[in-house]
Amino acid sequence: MSTNTDPTPPAAALRYSPLGQLILARLREFYREPEAVFWVYGFPILMAALLGIAFRNKPIERSVVDVVQSEKASEVVESLSKTSRFVTTVGDESTCRRRLRTAKTDVVVLILPLPLGAGRGEGQHDGNLPTAPGYEYLYDNNRPESVLARNAVDDALQRAAGRTDAVAVTDRQFDEPGGRYIDFLIPGLLGMSLMGGGLWGVGFVIVDMRLRKLLKRFLATPMKKTDFLLAIMCSRLLFLIPEVLVLLAFSRVAFGVRIHGNPLTMVLLIVIGAAAFAGIGLLVASRAKTIEAVSGLMNLIMLPMWMLSGIFFSSERFPETVQPFVKILPLTMLNDALRAVMLDGLSLNSQWVPIAGLAAWGLGSFALALRWF
Repeated sequence: MSTNTDPTPPAAALRYSPLGQLILARLREFYREPEAVFWVYGFPILMAALLGIAFRNKPIERSVVDVVQSEKASEVVESLSKTSRFVTTVGDESTCRRRLRTAKTDVVVLILPLPLGAGRGEGQHDGNLPTAPGYEYLYDNNRPESVLARNAVDDALQRAAGRTDAVAVTDRQFDEPGGRYIDFLIPGLLGMSLMGGGLWGVGFVIVDMRLRKLLKRFLATPMKKTDFLLAIMCSRLLFLIPEVLVLLAFSRVAFGVRIHGNPLTMVLLIVIGAAAFAGIGLLVASRAKTIEAVSGLMNLIMLPMWMLSGIFFSSERFPETVQPFVKILPLTMLNDALRAVMLDGLSLNSQWVPIAGLAAWGLGSFALALRWF
């Protein structure tokens, strides 16, 4: 006589395992919310399109040059007009100074008569000596475009006066995929999407379930707390697959962004990064009981990484004193590793430090969430 008192056959028990059913429930719930689908899949593409267009590679902008009215002003304008880089206007000195002060022009050229063979600042000279035009440049040293315009104007006028280069040079423009802003941006947007999905897609969901009394209903089912937390994390990883593929495919088709490293290394970094942020999301939601509380905690965690972790510009721009803090942020680790593989083509072995750091963030936060949930 059989002593098995379990009324559920083994096949049915496997079919209705708590972990699998929780994952399926989360998938169904997510794809029934169109606004959630947009924020996960549509918003990163929209940002990539807008920023890629706004910061696309463009020809160098033309410099605006004001020439102070004098007898030789027309000659200066003619010399600068030989290249299409300059937009020149002629006016009185007060008007030119005001335009420079209000950033309507990049550089002002004053024409000063100097004795032939003499430079400025060499003392008094006989007024009967023949003179040649000398130039004084007014520019704003705090504006990079003003400094560049000053140097370009000086080079053009010196060449027009007969200066020649001592060594022959050849210019060759470099414009290859990998060095554009959009190439730098896509890994940052990918990391930002993983962070947002891990925190909001995990932490916010759990708090929402708590408010709707769903957690109490789950407790009445034959599941373990570990099954519930793993199901939330695994469902987030499943959402990740189309999210990453859509963003990378769009950037490749629209802007020609390529992965120069091993795609499998990219996959590993993405999975580890997503798991790390999902663990942080679980930790944040382990005790939060209101939407306001979890929203505040999410913003408190995400804001430093939004600002410091190099999503839209390099984190190296910040002072050396804050670099140790910047480097230990999980999003900084992820963005740096993604760019190293995607843009520089580095191998997996070279990224063991950020991988270990992300794994520590994920495992540590999951362990604490499991304890405090």
